Amino acid sequence: MASVGTALRELRGAQKSAKGVSLYSRFVNRPAGRYLAAGSHVIGLTPNQVTLVSAAFSFAAAAAVALVAPSWGLGIAVWASLAVGFAFDSADGQLARLRGGGSASGEWLDHVVDCAKLTALHSCVLIAFYRFPDAYGTGGGGTGGAGWLLVPLGFQFASVVTFFGGLLTEKLKPKPAPGSAAAAPSTVRAVALLPVDYGVFCLVFLLLGGGELFRWAYAGMGAVAALFLLAFLAKWYRELSAVPR
Repeated sequence: MASVGTALRELRGAQKSAKGVSLYSRFVNRPAGRYLAAGSHVIGLTPNQVTLVSAAFSFAAAAAVALVAPSWGLGIAVWASLAVGFAFDSADGQLARLRGGGSASGEWLDHVVDCAKLTALHSCVLIAFYRFPDAYGTGGGGTGGAGWLLVPLGFQFASVVTFFGGLLTEKLKPKPAPGSAAAAPSTVRAVALLPVDYGVFCLVFLLLGGGELFRWAYAGMGAVAALFLLAFLAKWYRELSAVPR
């Protein structure tokens, strides 16, 4: 059985391109996922099992948001669980490449879990706003009252359409010629993408104990996600319109 050090050395040469990846994913999540992939390889886990570990952390965090009264301690626990789940989400693909390549079923499982994770997390924020109106100021007496229940729905819409649109665009765009050099990543683009990086979004749950502070921070990130969605849709449509029939 290979050691963690050997697996890490092999993984350094099996990384995806950093093009179009935010600074958080590039310098925090992918390196964390690399260590998790190496450890998973040593103990004999498969990529699909790592995907399920990621799902367990992510869905446990989402359920806690919906079921537990907000507090600063809960916020730390939710953020930590989401961050670990995201790191394992990076680890499954890296583990697959370390083992010689992934499978169609593995890629399918990874994308289904990602979509379910996004949908569940925003749904659980909606449930939390409904169950704990005094804490979040989302009851009849809060600013905007029950209208705040629409915010997670809008955020969920923007997140899911962005996820699906980006995934479909990558499938429809022509693949680069084999052996061609990967495009150099743009630092400006990596910084610009930080507001819509899932790992950065997870940080907002550290504010759960702040009640209305969390509500406003969450709504602000939702507004940013909606603006980015419009920009992404225009960019993707323009790119695909240039593809020869």
